[in-house]
Amino acid sequence: MSCSVRTDEERERERAEREQRRTPIAIHKRRWPVVALALPALAIVALGAWLAIERLTKTKPAAKPIAAPAIVRVLIPEGETRLQIAARAHAAGLRGSYLTASKRSALLDPAHYGAPARTPNLEGFLFPATYDLYRGDPASRLVHEQLIAFGENFGAAVLRRARELHITPYQLLVVASMVEREAQLPGDRAKVTAVIYNRLRLNMELGIDSTIRYALNDYTQPLTAAQLQLDSPYNTRTHHGLPPTPISNPGDAAIAAAAHPAHVPYLYYVAGADGCGELVFSTSSAHFERDAAAYREALASSGGRVPTCHKRS
Repeated sequence: MSCSVRTDEERERERAEREQRRTPIAIHKRRWPVVALALPALAIVALGAWLAIERLTKTKPAAKPIAAPAIVRVLIPEGETRLQIAARAHAAGLRGSYLTASKRSALLDPAHYGAPARTPNLEGFLFPATYDLYRGDPASRLVHEQLIAFGENFGAAVLRRARELHITPYQLLVVASMVEREAQLPGDRAKVTAVIYNRLRLNMELGIDSTIRYALNDYTQPLTAAQLQLDSPYNTRTHHGLPPTPISNPGDAAIAAAAHPAHVPYLYYVAGADGCGELVFSTSSAHFERDAAAYREALASSGGRVPTCHKRS
């Protein structure tokens, strides 16, 4: 029988070999818990990335279109004053003061038309028409458009006619403003112009009540005896010559009539007694007084109101 005796060195080597064979297994078993903990975290990260990509690639809803500013139509009738137009500008939603904006403008100098140096504002130059603006535009925009329209309608031909009539263009504009307030019917405009020029030539007071109404800013109530004696340069019953400024903003028809008066000798006119708007013209004060008495009688029979017109249209 044989036996082997192992030295300490051999036993130590065998023990080391067994340790080497066991070590990978032990290490492998210790890694499983780390991997198990990492898997849920990786899943959360992957889910977050997928949601982020989904949000980025998802179609965004279309943005709501921005509404365009509302357009407002501002109608300026012939013969209105700055004060009356200012009320319309405010009602249309324009910003700022129309009265301030219509005092002066770099776009138009009244002195260019022969206006006195101290002319207070642009009355007469604010051309009446229909203007389309944006709600919220400044009132100065309306004034700007009106002055442009004035230049288009008060051009070289009108300036030439003023020279031929031996008056300034501004004086012609003043006449046109009175014609606009006095004549209701187209056929009367040139005849009213003739009365104004005829009386000026004879150094007679114009006696036009609409100039007093302008000073009073009253266009509805009957004028009283005291008002007819108003101490104002706009009272053409007591002051000779034209009023100092236009009393309205005339349209192209009144401007044309002021430039081309009718060739008639009339010196007077009064509203017709039938209430249909025509003016009755005359050359003598006696004839005028008869026409005026007929109108007063018609007023009295209508309770102080303008008689109702019974003519067929």
